[in-house]
Amino acid sequence: MTYPPPYYPNPQAQAPVRRWWQHPALIISLLVLIPPVGIALAWLSPWSQVKKVVATVLAGLWFLTPFLGDPPKKTAADAKPQPAATQPVAATATPPAAASTAPTPTKSPDPQMPAVVGKPFGEAEKAVEDLIDKELTALSAYNDVELPAAYTDWIACFQSPGEGTTLVPKDADTSVHLVAPGTRCPAEKNTTLRPKSTPTPPPAPTPTPEDDDTSSGGSSTGGGSAGTVTPGAFCSTPGATGIGKKNGKLYTCKGPSPDRWRQ
Repeated sequence: MTYPPPYYPNPQAQAPVRRWWQHPALIISLLVLIPPVGIALAWLSPWSQVKKVVATVLAGLWFLTPFLGDPPKKTAADAKPQPAATQPVAATATPPAAASTAPTPTKSPDPQMPAVVGKPFGEAEKAVEDLIDKELTALSAYNDVELPAAYTDWIACFQSPGEGTTLVPKDADTSVHLVAPGTRCPAEKNTTLRPKSTPTPPPAPTPTPEDDDTSSGGSSTGGGSAGTVTPGAFCSTPGATGIGKKNGKLYTCKGPSPDRWRQ
């Protein structure tokens, strides 16, 4: 009986070449991440039939699970209407301090009367008339001093209205009372700079004993003319008349008591 010769594998025979897309690690990663691609590569690989079927079933379930589950329930917040998406606005470069802490100042609708007392009228005029529609009125601080034709350098002693008063530009009435440069301001408006002197009346004549004697002698005739008399001197005869020594006027001896030479 003849037997076939024994088979000895050739040690120099080479194993079949495996492509890069047939690498098990790559196929398993794609079965998890991209199941359709992973399944296709699994069937092109040298895996056994059983491994290919198992890999296909598991990858298919993994791929279809999100689509087979129940849809998520809407919460109360999701049920509310959401505002429309707006385009983001590019932020403007702003200093940190101004953007976070500094409030935006509000502008007063009406200006306020500035302080102009002590300033020349020209300077006061510009400061006030920049705020209102009317002109600044100039008046003299003294009753007996008139403003000259040019008074730009005259100094303001009083102002109306006062400093800080709110002004309505179209209706504001403003004025200043002025004095000439080098002249002191009065304590109050409408004062006289050079008051007129009041004449002093002459003192009343003081009777002397001699006058009294004269008047007494002149009135001794009783009831008639006493001749020359001293005005204001005592007399003893009511109704008697006499002529003043110095002024030549007619005087009468009469009361109230005591009787004197009176006009």
